[in-house]
Amino acid sequence: QVQPVESGGGLAQAGDSLRLSCADSGRSFSAYAMGWFRQAPGNEREFVAAISWSADNTKYADSVKGRFTISRDNAKNTVDLQMNSLIPEDSAVYYCAAAPIINSIPTITSLYAYWGRGTQVTVSS
Repeated sequence: QVQPVESGGGLAQAGDSLRLSCADSGRSFSAYAMGWFRQAPGNEREFVAAISWSADNTKYADSVKGRFTISRDNAKNTVDLQMNSLIPEDSAVYYCAAAPIINSIPTITSLYAYWGRGTQVTVSS
């Protein structure tokens, strides 16, 4: 069973960059579309970015487009989220998730079967 584990969260100031990583020491991610979601207190979990199993297609939420970049290395079994030009509104718990889908990039939570426990990102102004 796929078990994503996130790392790389922390404190940042507005304008800073952070890089989140997602790894699985067990089963390979390579057959899964991978996504990043986030959830701020009092809000629903929202889509941030996703990447196809082959890494040739990506999708981003409008709120992060141009600032965040998702990438994956199937040989290393990792998925990263590079976050630049951070703003306080990016503060949330960020979750990595895996979807057993190979012909599209899902953006809704219900299509993702496996979730990590999340990593906190806090951006101060």
